[in-house]
Amino acid sequence: MPVFRRRILIKTDPLEAGVHYRAALEDDFHHFRVDLVVRDGRIVSLRGEAPRHPYSLCPSAADQLQLLIGTAPDASAHAVMRLVDPGQQCTHLLELSGLAIAAAARALPQRRYDIEVPLRVEGRTQATLDRDGTRLLAWDVQDFDIEGPPPYSGIGLRQGMARWALANLSEDMAEAALVLRRCAVISMGKNRPLDAQKHARPTSACFAQQQERAPLALRQVGSTWNFTWRPDQLCRDDQAWMDFKA
Repeated sequence: MPVFRRRILIKTDPLEAGVHYRAALEDDFHHFRVDLVVRDGRIVSLRGEAPRHPYSLCPSAADQLQLLIGTAPDASAHAVMRLVDPGQQCTHLLELSGLAIAAAARALPQRRYDIEVPLRVEGRTQATLDRDGTRLLAWDVQDFDIEGPPPYSGIGLRQGMARWALANLSEDMAEAALVLRRCAVISMGKNRPLDAQKHARPTSACFAQQQERAPLALRQVGSTWNFTWRPDQLCRDDQAWMDFKA
């Protein structure tokens, strides 16, 4: 059974603990990196990279992260969504930045998320998330709704979930739930012939999909990889960079 997988790694520089952070994200469709520096309670540097991306304009979205320069780190990873217009950002770079910023606010030395979402059968799957090597979440999902276990039973994966999670879960659990929510939604792309697209769809959902950019955001054919049987390869090329050796 094909499986969508995503790995997220966050780590602080041992020489500048709590000041300099790096974060990497890789899944079947994406590979992004974020480099963050915080000094005197403010973000002073935030750079994004896109080693593998679905559309030609995705790397240009990294420039939009500069709008977060000068803001104070928030322990809630979702806080970045209120500071900028998410539709003018790369969804995954912005969310990765939020996770790195939250780690800095909490002075975490490192964090790792591993997510698995098997291909849906008649709309049904079980989406799981491990944090730092421990199983934290396992949702029974039907289409775009969580069937269980409580307290997630009956929660939809689309509009309103972030508001529910932030109001009903601890900060840590809300972060994990929203990480898994994103994967449970985009995993459905494994069912689709994405390389048949010529360019991004003009949905206005993200930077590349804005009406004025979508026709210019050309599909990067071959950018979708399959990690079903090789989860150990996720973020393999990030190791030296994450250790601040590159």
